[in-house]
Amino acid sequence: MESLSIKGGAPLHGEVTISGAKNAVLPIMAATLLTAEPCLIRRVPKLSDVTFMGQILNSLGAKVKLNGDTLAVESGRLRGVGDYDLIRKMRGSIRIVGPLLGRLRRARDSLPGGCVIGPRPIDLHLKGLNQLGARITIESGYVRATAPRLIGGDVFLGGRAGPTVLGTANVMMAAVLAEGKTIIESAACEPEVVDLANFLNAMGARVVGAGSPTVTITGVKELHGAEHEVIPDRIEAATFAIAAAATNGELTLLDARPDQMHAVLDKLREAGVKVERRGGSLTVRRGGRLKPVDITTLPYAGFPTDVQAQMMVLMTITHGISIITERIFESRFMHVSELARLGADIAIEGPSAIVKGGRPLSGAPVMASDLRASAALVIAGLVAKGTTLVKRIYHLDRGYELIDEKLKGVGARIERVEES
Repeated sequence: MESLSIKGGAPLHGEVTISGAKNAVLPIMAATLLTAEPCLIRRVPKLSDVTFMGQILNSLGAKVKLNGDTLAVESGRLRGVGDYDLIRKMRGSIRIVGPLLGRLRRARDSLPGGCVIGPRPIDLHLKGLNQLGARITIESGYVRATAPRLIGGDVFLGGRAGPTVLGTANVMMAAVLAEGKTIIESAACEPEVVDLANFLNAMGARVVGAGSPTVTITGVKELHGAEHEVIPDRIEAATFAIAAAATNGELTLLDARPDQMHAVLDKLREAGVKVERRGGSLTVRRGGRLKPVDITTLPYAGFPTDVQAQMMVLMTITHGISIITERIFESRFMHVSELARLGADIAIEGPSAIVKGGRPLSGAPVMASDLRASAALVIAGLVAKGTTLVKRIYHLDRGYELIDEKLKGVGARIERVEES
């Protein structure tokens, strides 16, 4: 199993090119199932999740070919069900139900399991598809959906922790080939939902209002092939911005989208970090003494839950007390115990973490529990005195393209090592 060995204390300086967004490319890959014609997707990041999604599309009968950062998909003849053992390993595979239902009027997908960051039920997905006329049953570990006719209707997707991003995508993809008009209320507003809508419209769909709480889809009879470039990954950009501030360095993030990062950039500025927009790039450096800030994670355009762990690391090295409240996932503080191994002083009180910052961090072996926790531990290792060994980095490879190589290119002392 691979790990990352990090010798801390080196400020990061230079330029980093931000890759395509993981959370945008995966639903776009699923959407290629909606047409028999070839689709071309550009700025596709080299991630294990992308590789795995390609294997799922293959198992459904699609032809998938990756050349550099360009992915070609042709879904001429499809099966309504893929390989059970393959699909059940990727929770996000639930996103194939919408397009299969739209194209074939039937779909079968393995029922997703739990998640280390907390339960992520699919009840809103199923409710939304049911309101379009799908009959849904759960049998032998599968979600089975059939719909001789899909008919547009009113769908409400608000949940306990806010709108569902994957559910919004699933209902959108089914509705584009339904009869009549579908109106999704309390739709997720994330930029990745907008990117999916843009791809669907390029295929001939009629989607209006993506990026707002109300999305209107007017069904069409068929879709055609299209070309599309994936948006930059705002979470990767935020991770590198925080790494620059934490190491007292300066990074210019090329191909970032500051307009999609307002909440993160606002908190960084509040913490005393200098952030400058220069055309299509973002330059980040520490502006002096860091200041503690309070953060509450919220659906977009609020502070993203996917940046909570990374920001917590910055607060551990900031003198004073910060309170970080997690409102999206109930179990997303698993990185706290690992940060404590490095010397952080953090107490959990209900949905909040109280960070008593200013204590120096020192290197130690740590274990990553999930994707964003992994990124946080890497940032902590970059700051800590001595050597930090981050284990289980397969989580990192799910969502960060060549993160160790990118960090090494801007001065980090980081190596990928093989452990027995």
